[in-house]
Amino acid sequence: MKQHAEELMARIRALQNELEEEYRRAQLEFALKRAELAEDFLRQQKRYKASLLRFLLRTRPLVVLTSPLIYLGWIPFLLMDLFVTLFQAICFPVYRIPKVRRADYLVFDRTDLPYLNIIEKFNCFYCSYGNGIAAYTREVAARTEQYWCPIKHARRLRATHEHYPKFFDYGDAEAFRQGLERLRQQYEGAEADAPSAAEKTQTRGT
Repeated sequence: MKQHAEELMARIRALQNELEEEYRRAQLEFALKRAELAEDFLRQQKRYKASLLRFLLRTRPLVVLTSPLIYLGWIPFLLMDLFVTLFQAICFPVYRIPKVRRADYLVFDRTDLPYLNIIEKFNCFYCSYGNGIAAYTREVAARTEQYWCPIKHARRLRATHEHYPKFFDYGDAEAFRQGLERLRQQYEGAEADAPSAAEKTQTRGT
């Protein structure tokens, strides 16, 4: 059962890598096409830009009234960003957990799109930050959970992080006690975050 699950996870990771490669290829083709037809592309894009007045006139009043509540989210997002960054900076070296690269989760390229007006660009920036911080927090929490409590729940979860399939089955005390230290050292996909061999040698020499 466990071996079959590991094989399925390996296949899923392979498909994810293949999908990411296909996405990068499509992005490269798009960039090349954009470079070749830069002026025409820009002109075509701007044709779809909605003016601020037209944008506001098309917005339902209730949507406008709820906007202050939406933007209040900046406060918890900023606090979460600060807490998670400080937490992993202080605790992860102690636990010997590879740090999560914050920059991998925060991408703000949609603000460059010429067919968005200033409000839409700000909204895209805000959404990118909020969802990026949520994903960044989830990964830090997932690595922390793998270190402290890598045990699956008795009931099936609707959504799990990528480390969860490696966790020990609920109630399997023997596997938990025998494999906890080993699992604490397994962070697939986090090798790039871990210190390099040269950095480790330099650290030991200090």
